[in-house]
Amino acid sequence: MALTLTCLNEQEKIDIPEHWPSMLEKLLVLAGELEQVSDGEVALTFVDDEQIHELNLTYRHIDRPTDVLSFAMLEEGEGEIELTFDDEDDSPGQMLGDIIISVDRALVQSEEYGHSLEREIGFLFVHGFLHLLGYDHDHEEAEREMFAKQEAILKQAGLSR
Repeated sequence: MALTLTCLNEQEKIDIPEHWPSMLEKLLVLAGELEQVSDGEVALTFVDDEQIHELNLTYRHIDRPTDVLSFAMLEEGEGEIELTFDDEDDSPGQMLGDIIISVDRALVQSEEYGHSLEREIGFLFVHGFLHLLGYDHDHEEAEREMFAKQEAILKQAGLSR
């Protein structure tokens, strides 16, 4: 088994470059290696600000767009997940969750931070994946840990600032 990624494009702001799925799969594998997760499925959907605003309001009760949302499938309790996988090679991997990225927000943020859109999409994807695994940034120490992991993965993939 392996980590697998399914990408959907539900926005019309930009055409998703052909190399993004392979770049994102590489990031998924690198993040999985760092976190010792070698099996599972992640679904990634690109949306616009209007779509992510609606999701943010519906699921988080926050009435504004955001850059990335993660919906973990393996949540045990608040902030805890248990990763269990079937060892049979012919069975599908366990669904880890969904990551939703606003391309509108990514475009704005890439300009604000002075780096490429590709780097911003990579950052948001890794950020979302770590949320699927139970990481959060609700206090300073947790934020430092999560952001250090993100930067290490992005650097390893050649997407550093």
